[in-house]
Amino acid sequence: AWNQPCVASCEDSRAVVYPPPVVITFPGPILASCPQESYVGTSMPSPIGGFSGALGSGESGGSYGG
Repeated sequence: AWNQPCVASCEDSRAVVYPPPVVITFPGPILASCPQESYVGTSMPSPIGGFSGALGSGESGGSYGG
């Protein structure tokens, strides 16, 4: 049941930056929560000020258990 974008073993993570749509590939061990596809809104307000979901899945920046 590995349908979640976050996995335990970090593989290469991709971040979709828009606009314009640019796919950035991160080496696995860089991101702690290992989001396979992180959406970075350059013109959209993000709850964490940049990586929405990459540094934690909580809007309040809580602790991510994994």
